[in-house]
Amino acid sequence: MSSKNPINKDINKDINKDINKDINKDINKEHMESKDSEDNEEFDEIETFEELDVDKNIIRGVFSYGFEKPSPIQKKAIRPVLSGRDVIAQAQSGTGKTATFTLGVLGRINVAENKTQALILAHTRELALQIHNVFSQIGNYMDIIYNLSIKGISTSENINALCKKPRRPHIVIGTPGRVLDMINKKALQVETIKMIVIDEADEMLSEGFVDQIYNILRTTPSDSQICLFSATMPSSFFDMSTKFMRDPIKILVKSDQLTLEGIKQYYIDVQKHSYKFDTLCDLYSLLTINQSMIYCNSKKTVDDLTYKMKEANFSVSYIHGAITPQEREDTMAAFRSGATRVLISTDLLARGIDVQQVSIVINYDVPSNVESYLHRIGRSGRFGRKGVGINFITNYDIEKIKNIEQFYETTIEEMPADISSILQ
Repeated sequence: MSSKNPINKDINKDINKDINKDINKDINKEHMESKDSEDNEEFDEIETFEELDVDKNIIRGVFSYGFEKPSPIQKKAIRPVLSGRDVIAQAQSGTGKTATFTLGVLGRINVAENKTQALILAHTRELALQIHNVFSQIGNYMDIIYNLSIKGISTSENINALCKKPRRPHIVIGTPGRVLDMINKKALQVETIKMIVIDEADEMLSEGFVDQIYNILRTTPSDSQICLFSATMPSSFFDMSTKFMRDPIKILVKSDQLTLEGIKQYYIDVQKHSYKFDTLCDLYSLLTINQSMIYCNSKKTVDDLTYKMKEANFSVSYIHGAITPQEREDTMAAFRSGATRVLISTDLLARGIDVQQVSIVINYDVPSNVESYLHRIGRSGRFGRKGVGINFITNYDIEKIKNIEQFYETTIEEMPADISSILQ
């Protein structure tokens, strides 16, 4: 590991005020300062789950799920969601964001009504499956019917489940493409939907999904409650949200507060891409790691690294958008169970996925997008636990790291010589 320090530790003192990301940060701050304070005056924060005016079986489910007291986002956002108002809620990864909207949705469902009342949208099938699991567990003591509308479930099976007699699903959880297909096939009962939750909303309003999201929203009742949840929200996000939201309650945080507490951040100067693999092997030989995730910027790099690590007798699995839904499901099951200790991924799994045992995230490639950095390192340190993010940087990555430090007003330190200390 190089002893060179290519990163200016005083970067925050002489930042370039004109770069685009700083503009986004300032706009985000303006939204937070101008709107958040007045919105939150309408809703008292909760200190205990018992304060919520919801079915007692929901509270029972919360405790059986393992929550003892509300996290900061749960304190602030559950009541606004329950109110029926549109909501934009920003929360750091691993702070109970999914449970926040789960409680809000469950609290608004009328179990006695045989109709679909809520639609939850996720950008990947893995995230949809995880959300479905949270709903199923917290809603375990309620007589609620769920439906998963995702790739990997046959179209005919999906249609049958949505049209199930004598009871339709109260809540549909799915990905935009499949949900839109079910709407077009007249299987999903959109006219009865009263609330729509969009998770990882900044990604869903990006170029890859936004047309599908708009098409879904056009089919649903105009008075449906819309709730957007994400950890990162660039300025363009707020511009787009104004097109379909009505005076939303905003619960936002400043960009310099987004880096998770409890996650130590380091870089290793590998100088050249060709030196990364040997550095990775050295790192694993020196650390005792329960489970870790390695992020690459391309499917090819994921495939190449997976091959090399298996050749070196590492227990690894990999995941990206080019493998089948069943392979992706099997991979996640193996990693969650501990059958494999290292998961190599593209940004497909940078958002929302919660694997409790992950203690280290390695950016084999530094992400080009500053928002992706937060989502990646957020896979460690879930819900207050300690975690470590390690960045492999070449000479071409120095500017990227400076931009990340600047955007989050944080410092990414060089890996110490005694690396055994980083997990203490």
